Amino acid sequence: MVRVLLPLALVFSGFAAGGLMISSLGGAPLLLALPTERYIPVHQFLVTRFDPFMPISMTVTLALDLALTLIGPSPAFRLLTTLAAALLAIAMMVSLTKNVPINRWISTLDPEQLPDDWQRLDPRVRWRNWNLVRTVLAVTALLLNTSAVAVLL
Repeated sequence: MVRVLLPLALVFSGFAAGGLMISSLGGAPLLLALPTERYIPVHQFLVTRFDPFMPISMTVTLALDLALTLIGPSPAFRLLTTLAAALLAIAMMVSLTKNVPINRWISTLDPEQLPDDWQRLDPRVRWRNWNLVRTVLAVTALLLNTSAVAVLL
């Protein structure tokens, strides 16, 4: 069963880490560079492209890592998949408590009628910073899953 679940964990972990890397390397810098009237529609557009892909990728990876933790062939293997699962769970919590609320709020805004205190409320830097946190967590989880392969060799 490990020979089936581990490759799937690597693929889905790669999807999650890759999606977050794309948003960290391209999406966030683009959003920070845009004038506000362009930022809102571009953010709204991008979010619809990453949902539901990112939640599915992260949830499937977490489930696979938890399964591998239960059936892993050695303590070292189980430790690696447990750590990967923990990091993914933390990344998912960051998403749900930090990035998703910002995404939902931005989806309600009209770029032509921004709040009067937009300069204070502008969430771009906060969103970027939390996105970097979850990117590091997801990439580290991918590295741990890759290390689990090495333990099998």
